Amino acid sequence: MARRSGSADLPLHGGRVPAWLGERMTRLGTVMSEAVIHHYGRDEYLARLANPFWFQSFGAVMGMDWHSSGITTSVIGALKRGLNPRAAELGIRVCGGRGTQSRQTPAELAAGGEQAGFDGVALARASRLVAKVDSAAVQDGFDLYLHGFFVSDEGKWAIVQQGMNGERRSARRYHWLSEGLESFVDSPHAAIEGRRQGIILNLADRRAAASRGAQLDLLATLGPERLAKEAAAVERSAAPGGAPAAAEPMLPHLSMPDHHDVRAGDVILRRLRGTLAAAAEAGPKDFAELLLVPGVGARTVRSLAMVAEVVHGAPARFSDPARFSLAHGGKDRHPFPVPTKVYDKTIGVLKTAVEQAKLGHDEKLDAIRRLDEQARRLEAHVSGPSLEAHLAEERARSNDYGGRSVFGWEPAVPAAKPA
Repeated sequence: MARRSGSADLPLHGGRVPAWLGERMTRLGTVMSEAVIHHYGRDEYLARLANPFWFQSFGAVMGMDWHSSGITTSVIGALKRGLNPRAAELGIRVCGGRGTQSRQTPAELAAGGEQAGFDGVALARASRLVAKVDSAAVQDGFDLYLHGFFVSDEGKWAIVQQGMNGERRSARRYHWLSEGLESFVDSPHAAIEGRRQGIILNLADRRAAASRGAQLDLLATLGPERLAKEAAAVERSAAPGGAPAAAEPMLPHLSMPDHHDVRAGDVILRRLRGTLAAAAEAGPKDFAELLLVPGVGARTVRSLAMVAEVVHGAPARFSDPARFSLAHGGKDRHPFPVPTKVYDKTIGVLKTAVEQAKLGHDEKLDAIRRLDEQARRLEAHVSGPSLEAHLAEERARSNDYGGRSVFGWEPAVPAAKPA
């Protein structure tokens, strides 16, 4: 049975994704999704979306702010723009979104069901129940404002929704997966991601079955008005400093820090060094000759190696989502400005590889997969620069790479004057 399996801190950030980045996120997110579906199928793709660690890494490699709540909105929006026009080909549809878009989910599911043949009315009911569980049955202080529903032609689905707590400036993301789901009110979550803030009233936990039943009995016996008065009396008479209720057992917890800069503690350095070494050793001979894409240099291969890990990596590989921001930076210049030239080359190489694979020629897509394999083999044996040195080099070369952020294009670094 699917169950709640983790949580994470997500600082609540405002702002918009600039058009120049949003368009690239759509193209890269779509072609990466195609690669996952090609290699592993639609069920696996949905399972990855339901994994909060993978989802955060996916957003980070796309150049969105690596630690913020904005990843959820921007990734769902990018995938909706990219996957829906090709739903007949890929067999995946994205419904809902933020605010008013979330309320369109039932109608979008009904329309998708007519086209693909799944029961859109039943899935619309599932959508409403999921939203009710995370907004009413799980009372954790977060108000839902985003609901994204991913559904395959077979009628299987994953849901990613998010709530905010404005007072604490934090967000919580909830992940659901239809596979193995037997009940919407008995431990249904695949994962809940958000800041731990003390005891949570979770009436969807299987241990709350007796409580749910007792509440219905009380409602039938006393009626709603008297029940409300009794509850208020209990609250007034509760002694301060009493023993707290038993907390739920500790679950895997992804803690996304408040600081914007990527620090050494946010990255598993041996994995980063393995990626850099694999790009240096495998890239020049594997890519220049095999992929035959003009202008593919060492920097593009490094980005491709991180993209390859998101496509092929095992779940344990995504415990440090910050590392994947080193592929294409971030819109706010953290860890460095988005290298638009590198970004566009990455999209071009991956798109060429996927298009060839659809024609039965997997050599180019396999070359990208080998980058991930090589990185894992090298991790235990290679050394390399510190994270600080690596980021310093990226920033120094930012103008060469077409560096851009919400603050504009990165200027060229003035040449050092001779002594």
